[in-house]
Amino acid sequence: MAGGEGVDNGGDENPTMVVESREWVLSAYVAAGVPTTDHLKLRTGKLSLDLHSIPDDHVAVELLWVSVDPYLRGRMSGQDEGLYFSQFALDEVIVIIGIGRVIQSRSSKFSKGDLVISNFFPFSEYSIVAAKFLRVIDQTVGIEISAYLSTLGLPGFAAWVGIEVIGRPKPESNVFISAAAGGVGMFAGQLAKLKGYRVVGSTGTDEKVKLLKEEFGYDEAFNYNKETDFDAALSRYFPNGIDLYLDNVGGKMLEAVLNHLNPHACIAISGMISQYNKVWTERVGVRNLLNMVGKEVRMEGYLMGSHLDRFEDFTKEMLNYTKEGKLISKHKIYYGMESFIESLGSMFSSSNIGKVIIQVKP
Repeated sequence: MAGGEGVDNGGDENPTMVVESREWVLSAYVAAGVPTTDHLKLRTGKLSLDLHSIPDDHVAVELLWVSVDPYLRGRMSGQDEGLYFSQFALDEVIVIIGIGRVIQSRSSKFSKGDLVISNFFPFSEYSIVAAKFLRVIDQTVGIEISAYLSTLGLPGFAAWVGIEVIGRPKPESNVFISAAAGGVGMFAGQLAKLKGYRVVGSTGTDEKVKLLKEEFGYDEAFNYNKETDFDAALSRYFPNGIDLYLDNVGGKMLEAVLNHLNPHACIAISGMISQYNKVWTERVGVRNLLNMVGKEVRMEGYLMGSHLDRFEDFTKEMLNYTKEGKLISKHKIYYGMESFIESLGSMFSSSNIGKVIIQVKP
């Protein structure tokens, strides 16, 4: 096994398998800015994978793929700001969404060799995980493994819930999506188009504008870095107003959108990435919330854990779209455990297209 060595325990007929396992820990909180090596440390420990050292209903897993998501930044600030996830504990292994391979099992639900996905993997090359936090990936479906962290994972689910459950726009509605070339935005726009809406997206480069229109099927798109006046931009792209805004960025864009909403419009808030690296007193405040009253606007933030009753519906629909070639997914893949800091920072620089993923091992 890669990275491991058998240790003969005094001639025991069942030698203990001990592996060296690298793992990411948070060594200091990040009040503002992007996490660096001053805050995150890659340390090496040892872990016994001997079957008798694994508790009942647990499995030993080798980590293969990791989902890098903006919400991780919110767990590193040291400030509990009403988020549903608590802060990471200092000097303990951080927890991520990932895919791994079972290498030992003390659970009747899992066998050696199974590919499994979890929202609660320790960010370690090897770990012992409770079976209740895992589900098996069906390798006979014919979908690439990384899709379970994008199309069929958290980003796809966030996009689907935002459009299908929270937004529920009427036919021929005008839909606006920010961070439209990101992990959530790329699926939200495509889903909205498949359901017959007019869709406009904002993104950070001209290359991404072209991608949105030519590959993801957006009706229009604009580079927010080239717009000096968001109000003017939205007037151009939405002469008939906005019916649904899927917000991934917050800040000044949210404020501008509030000036262009139609009566009874909806704002579905998936995230606010423009504000994550700021302490709350320096974040951009929205001054025109009164517009919500006069136009009877509904603004709703949402968490995936509150909509798990719809996960089966989501999976079925997205799987069908994927098999039919109606959904395109883009990934930015980093390689190796050591790439975590770079990959996390990249999400706040407009340098990526699509979902950010780390391939820990082939």
